[in-house]
Amino acid sequence: MQGHLDMEGALTARDRVGIQDFVLLDETTEAAFISNLKKRFSKDLIYTYIGTLLVSVNPYKELDIFNKKQMDIYMGVNFFELPPHIYALADNAYQTMLTEVTNHFILISGESGAGKTEASKKILQYYAVSCPSTTLLDTVRDKMLMSNPVLEAFGNAKTLKNDNSSRFGKYMDIQFDSQGEAVGGHILNYLLEKSRVVHQNHGERNFHIFYQLVQGGSDDLLQQLGLERDCQQYNYLTQGECAIVSSINDKNDWKSVKNALQVIDFDDIDTSHLFGIVASVVHLGNVQFETDSKGYALLNNNTELLWVSNLLGVDAQSLQEELTFRKIEAKKEQVLSPFTIDHAIYARDALAKAIYGQTFTWLVNRINESMENKDSSPKSVIGLLDIYGFEVFYVNSFEQFCINYCNEKLQQLFIQLTLKAEQDEYEAEGIEWEPVQFFNNKIICDLVEERHRGIISILDEECLRPGDATDITFLEELEEKMGNHPHFVTHKLADKMTRKTLERGDFRLLHYAGEVTYCVVGFLDKNNDLLYRNIKDLMCQSKNSIVKARFSSMDLDNKKRPETVATQFKSSLLKLTEMLTAKEAWYIRCLKSNESKQPGQFDEALIRHQVKYLGLMEHLRVRRAGFAYRRKYEVFLKRYKPLCPATWPHWRGGPADGVQVLVQHLGYLPDEYKLGRTKIFIRHPRTLYATEDAYERCKHELATRLQAKYKGYKAKGQYRKQREAATKIETVWRGMQARKEREKRTWAVKVIKKFIKGYMTRGQAKTTDNSEYLAFVRQSYLNRLKDNLPKTVLDKTTWLTPPAVLTETSEILRTLHCRLLVRKYVRGITPQKKAQLQLKVATSSVFRGKKDSYPQSVPHPFVDTRISDQEMNARVLQMIHNEHIKYSVPIIKYDRNGFKPRPRQLALTQMAAYVIEEAKIKRRVLFTSLKGISVSNLTDSIIVFHVTCEDPKQKGDLVMQCDYLFEFLAKLSVIANKQNAIHVVQGSIKIEIQAGKESAVDFSNGEEPMVYKAKNGHLMVVATRARTR
Repeated sequence: MQGHLDMEGALTARDRVGIQDFVLLDETTEAAFISNLKKRFSKDLIYTYIGTLLVSVNPYKELDIFNKKQMDIYMGVNFFELPPHIYALADNAYQTMLTEVTNHFILISGESGAGKTEASKKILQYYAVSCPSTTLLDTVRDKMLMSNPVLEAFGNAKTLKNDNSSRFGKYMDIQFDSQGEAVGGHILNYLLEKSRVVHQNHGERNFHIFYQLVQGGSDDLLQQLGLERDCQQYNYLTQGECAIVSSINDKNDWKSVKNALQVIDFDDIDTSHLFGIVASVVHLGNVQFETDSKGYALLNNNTELLWVSNLLGVDAQSLQEELTFRKIEAKKEQVLSPFTIDHAIYARDALAKAIYGQTFTWLVNRINESMENKDSSPKSVIGLLDIYGFEVFYVNSFEQFCINYCNEKLQQLFIQLTLKAEQDEYEAEGIEWEPVQFFNNKIICDLVEERHRGIISILDEECLRPGDATDITFLEELEEKMGNHPHFVTHKLADKMTRKTLERGDFRLLHYAGEVTYCVVGFLDKNNDLLYRNIKDLMCQSKNSIVKARFSSMDLDNKKRPETVATQFKSSLLKLTEMLTAKEAWYIRCLKSNESKQPGQFDEALIRHQVKYLGLMEHLRVRRAGFAYRRKYEVFLKRYKPLCPATWPHWRGGPADGVQVLVQHLGYLPDEYKLGRTKIFIRHPRTLYATEDAYERCKHELATRLQAKYKGYKAKGQYRKQREAATKIETVWRGMQARKEREKRTWAVKVIKKFIKGYMTRGQAKTTDNSEYLAFVRQSYLNRLKDNLPKTVLDKTTWLTPPAVLTETSEILRTLHCRLLVRKYVRGITPQKKAQLQLKVATSSVFRGKKDSYPQSVPHPFVDTRISDQEMNARVLQMIHNEHIKYSVPIIKYDRNGFKPRPRQLALTQMAAYVIEEAKIKRRVLFTSLKGISVSNLTDSIIVFHVTCEDPKQKGDLVMQCDYLFEFLAKLSVIANKQNAIHVVQGSIKIEIQAGKESAVDFSNGEEPMVYKAKNGHLMVVATRARTR
């Protein structure tokens, strides 16, 4: 068997949450053992190893460690490579079976409530998922899995310690073919606790199936079976006074059982007979006896008895007779001996137990038939032994005696197999075996099972001997024959102190797990378990196929007394140990964390007790007696070779030589290790821990170096790739550029040729030779014109000169562009600017080409007025307030006599022009009397108003000088509508000083402008010449 596998998972995780393998504990004391268990339990780590033995602590809550993902993780992985788990043990047993083609068994033990049944289920579920799958194999696996709810219903019950306690021992063989496929199975059952059918202690229940039938069965089924949906009506179901338990859902469990029976191929007839038997046992418990005048038992008109006879298919009268009379054969005659009440009750209960026990045996056989593989090809087997754990109750009876005897035998087998495996490995490796000190419980096994002298032999003799044999006489026989045995004591044999703890009907055995006191009351009856022959004969006549088949299989013609229960159990246990000895062993030890079944509670006293009676410390001492750790040379060297320069990175010699060099470099002392033929053996965990710690440090250093090397390698590789890529890109790019350059040159030659021909024929009509050239000329001109268009209408010089072919087109475009500019300009003119332009147009119509100073006035805009109302005298404004002033301008007025200049203000209203001197209005010229306005053609600014003068006293023409001549006259022409009255005169302007008296204003050009009275009496105006552009 693959006894010692990878332990590295336990090594690297030891400092996280406890130690995963107890073999690696520094101290192998019970305190250190329990402390490690507690530390791991506090973090929901319920599994821990002792070598290949798995210790499991019941957490009493659901943990997310039993899903398909977890199964996949543990498939095909070495035992110690991952954290401890039941899947690891199941997988390694399976893998070893396939590799070595050997048979194996997994022994699951622990006290009631420790989780043995759940562990068995987890292993079955793991094999159901991990093994290869076909339709046939799926059917076999389904039947194996479905056998659990059926056997639990008929073989499990609520006890004080466990709501689902297995009250029988179960060994299941799972058969695998050479490919590792599960192809069949077989179940053996041991010592069903039949006494529970007729009696339960306070706080306990009968087997689950009774309550499931009453609570979950359909109304029609209950009516057919004569049952009511009330467990309190039935004597066999209520003795523990807890028929209904909140933690048990009997209705749902009933559905599971019904479904499981269908999967296991139970037909309707078998199912009907099976439930009929269960109901008949319920009715039997309600059969009540009466007493006749002589004190004998009577059964009169008992309805329950009629239901029993109907369900079992036997005659009611015969059944009544068999329960109240015993047939005694005297020579050739049969004599009926009436029962007392006690004998009748004994017969009734014996029948109930016999029927249920035989039915359970039939049920197991029927499941075996369903799972049987009839192929004769060789098969390997993994057995699951789910056996009752060591039991110590307040009152321990015959059942506890048998169970604890079974545990003694299994402990003996366990130590033998463990020692044998250790010795075999030491011998195979050539290592000297060091004797292991351990408690050999053979003395206890012999005390129980030794022929003619053991407790079972004495019990059988007491059951068989004639006379009044009782439980007390049995105890007296034990005292007489075993009085000096060191592991046996009674009230009579004990010292004064011990006697206080023993009743007179008790005996105490000192088991390997501790002392257990047994009460002998009921030992003889339970060991005999007799059913009267006449009742057996009646059952053989049953119309119920199950009852008839089971009772007919008994050898009723054999007059020899049947074997007692203890002897049968002893024989089956010996066969079991022989069968297990032929297989490779794997162990699961289940522990209860507390008695109250509460999650998170760790009862150290309870755990210490279980550790003791499960022999865990004994097993640990055996595993640690010699060398705590052993490893194949190849694997040890492979893991730790980085620690020695001579072995890293490659050792060229043999693995054994490499390990020798390695351990010498590490400084191992001679007594710390031994070198076998194929393995190294290390004595102390501390030596291994030191090596592992050095390896962890070395691993980090190696990782850093490897990372650096790898990063450098990756960077170099990346650089080479980039360089190669760049070279390729450059090559391709150059090639592409060269091709493009060649294409461009070829194209350029063609274009140049065409243009030369086009240029040479440009004056001709459009032909093939010049069409592209002309198109290019047009496009080139239009592109240049687009970027050099005139920005204003007045710009007449920047229009590009067109080629001959576009002359007409150019003119059309020029006209369109001019219109566009005009349109844009017009659309951009405001009302104020429009009015300004209208004045400018009016001025142009009068003065353009006539007066020399006009061109210089064009750019200057006209304003609304040159003198604001605030600048004029308020008195003047008051005098002409009836006439709105349209325009005001400063002027210089020349007197008529002497032409003396006078600064004045001139205001134009709607009706007249007013000449104003400060606060006085010097003259008012009505527009109706204004017959003309004269200006010279030179650059001066002299204006002459020609006024109608009829009266000699009336003032004549008005001569004035205005710097804003064009603005003033434009305003006047609009306000007074005098456009046609303005005249531009060349030479002199005649003026009428007053009626009948004339004079003149003469004009000439000079260097500087001057105005003065000439010698001839005229007003002389000298103007500068106009500047030409």
